[in-house]
Amino acid sequence: MGVRSTMMVAAALAAAVSFGAVAAPMSGNPILPGWYADPEAAVFGKTYWIFPTSSRPYAEQTAFDAFSSPDLVQWTRHPGVLKIEAVSWAKEALWAPSVVEKDGKYYFFFSANDIKNDSEVGGIGVAVADRPEGPYRDLLGKPLVGSFHNGAQPIDQFVFKDDDGTWYMLYGGWKHANIVRLKDDFTGIEPLPDGTLYKEITPAPEYVEGSLMFKRGGRYYYMWSEGGWGEPDYSVAYAIADAPTGPFKRIGRILQQDPAIATSAGHHSLIHAPDDDSWYIVYHRRPLGKTGRNERATAIDRMEFDAQGHILPVKMTHEGVPAHPLP
Repeated sequence: MGVRSTMMVAAALAAAVSFGAVAAPMSGNPILPGWYADPEAAVFGKTYWIFPTSSRPYAEQTAFDAFSSPDLVQWTRHPGVLKIEAVSWAKEALWAPSVVEKDGKYYFFFSANDIKNDSEVGGIGVAVADRPEGPYRDLLGKPLVGSFHNGAQPIDQFVFKDDDGTWYMLYGGWKHANIVRLKDDFTGIEPLPDGTLYKEITPAPEYVEGSLMFKRGGRYYYMWSEGGWGEPDYSVAYAIADAPTGPFKRIGRILQQDPAIATSAGHHSLIHAPDDDSWYIVYHRRPLGKTGRNERATAIDRMEFDAQGHILPVKMTHEGVPAHPLP
């Protein structure tokens, strides 16, 4: 081999090594092993967290696991962070977590019992722990919201803190959504500025469940799931308003099935990386070839905005996202 050839090979090897050094590892999708749905994503300190529903037959959804990661790629499972035995009034399934930190405590909001009318016991509960991984204990000994208001089944809650420190909870199934203002200690609700306790904010006739809210550029984004959670057309849509109570007008879908990747993509949450303006959508989907209602897996992909602040359609992937260690 001549000198020139040797130099070319050496350069190629150096380039390959250099490329390998800078190529970030990918999370892959699904991001969690096993059947998990309704993922709640959060950042606490220097750690990412995902709190999903255990996607099993209804009667077997009796505990929540949690997963933590320093970089969105390597995840550690924390089993049984909240168990049905810790909630005296919960007799059936637990699902749809929403977890927040306040004053050094962690509050785990959840749905239980899937009530069909006000004579049944169940609805939205809240538990508390000293650490994100629990163990969580029931805070109230009863549901936080345990009856129907404005036609909304008390399920699929999301807790949102506004810039002024006000805590809100959005929730609702059966095609109706409400917003309530939470007391500072999360033991109940208090009137909204207009005096109402339960304000309906159903954003569109297509609304089904899975409420979520975030604020960006001074505007409030309301996201939700449409279609049937057991059907291929499950999807995520959104609206924008100037206040958390609306009025909201549906803009369109941003996540839906892809015949090359997966079906039934919905009931999501978001991660906004604190060190830049990167946004990630964490959601569940059904792998191709699977048809069982509980065959749902948790995935993560990038979420981006256009210059006007509209959410661009999310492209589902098998690769997931690159590592993003927290500062």
